[in-house]
Amino acid sequence: MAGEERAGVELTNLDQPLASDAAATKRDLVDYLDAVADRILPVLAGRPLTVLRVLRGRAPFMQKNVPTYTPDWVRTVAIWAESSHREIRYAVCDDRRTLLWLANQRAVEYHPALGLAEDIYRPTHLILDLDPPTGEDFAAVVAVAGLVRQALRDAGLAGAVKTSGSRGVHIFVPIDDSAPVDDVAAATRALAARAEALDPSIATTAFIVADRAGKVFVDATRAGGATVAAAYSPRLRPDTPVSFPVAWSDLDRVTPADFTVRTAVALLEGRDPWAEAMPAPQRLPEELIAHGRTIPVARVAAMHEGKRRARARRGD
Repeated sequence: MAGEERAGVELTNLDQPLASDAAATKRDLVDYLDAVADRILPVLAGRPLTVLRVLRGRAPFMQKNVPTYTPDWVRTVAIWAESSHREIRYAVCDDRRTLLWLANQRAVEYHPALGLAEDIYRPTHLILDLDPPTGEDFAAVVAVAGLVRQALRDAGLAGAVKTSGSRGVHIFVPIDDSAPVDDVAAATRALAARAEALDPSIATTAFIVADRAGKVFVDATRAGGATVAAAYSPRLRPDTPVSFPVAWSDLDRVTPADFTVRTAVALLEGRDPWAEAMPAPQRLPEELIAHGRTIPVARVAAMHEGKRRARARRGD
């Protein structure tokens, strides 16, 4: 099929399906992202971007480094990655032209850094990710989201909530620049622990999956150089859902499957609910940070626990 051009970007192969179970074509992806460009660009702009691409005949892959054929008008930023001991050249999606170029590259998911390009390790938001044990447990996710909201209120904080586009929800708390990243991470751990304590029968902070006992995992590990699926980002899942902002009062009336690249634009009704729901940046309370400092970092604790269990098995 012949392509077309938008914003100076030549769009090709628009009628090809994104994936066998996507229920969407590349045209659906491009049309959706174009329709929400003025909403998704504010949450992508200025941030190093990781995308999930799905190319014909290849397994989907996460891409940080931009390809060598990237046009020179696409803004990029080079950031040293200590883990791989190399410099990574990220795309920064500041405008519609770049967004459409990425869509034409079959970039389905958009995962911006929590920090801006000038300081990727200073998060602008504290984030809690709620992950249910199965895709059928969204009611449990809603209940645990209520616990997180109460923990935030008790700390004098407020946040906005969106579906993750997968099985759970993301809760974003905008913060000022007074707390360094380690303090933000500590505050996140404290909030997760406080939410769990409000009802440990449905919420858990157990990092090891086998220890979660069918409860909703309150993931407090999104800090530092982490990324998270952006509001309005499509997800490479059956029917191509999108990460969609939801009012707290409406959370128990929706499911993640309600919002797809085919349905989401009409549901927006010309609004930008993510921008409308987001509170002003807030200062993290010192007592919350102090509490979090007493809680071990989940990945480190899980690593040590895994080694302990391995030793115990060898002993047996």
